[in-house]
Amino acid sequence: MEGKKSRGYAWAISAGVNAALAAISAKLFSSQVIKYGLVIIFNVTMWGCYVNSLKALSSLQATVTNFAANFLSSGLAGFFLFEEALPFQWFAGALLIVIGVFILSKSSIERKASTD
Repeated sequence: MEGKKSRGYAWAISAGVNAALAAISAKLFSSQVIKYGLVIIFNVTMWGCYVNSLKALSSLQATVTNFAANFLSSGLAGFFLFEEALPFQWFAGALLIVIGVFILSKSSIERKASTD
């Protein structure tokens, strides 16, 4: 069960990163054909990864992990690729999101359902 859950988190993180890559590709390329092509490819890949994460995780765990990965990778890409400023509040919020995902990953949703 633990291996299935860790694969679920890997799928959810991959979905978040692919969503960020879709946004990044829309900003990086000037050619409309390349831009829309990459956005479609990354979004289709993101949805495939997200659906696979839902097979191993609860919808809450998959969604929050996907969001966190998207938020962190988008913010870091903005910082490194587009030289956007990241204030202290962004890092504080990112830390709280990571802590929240960690708490959710340790939650025992399946065990609570079986004891009811």
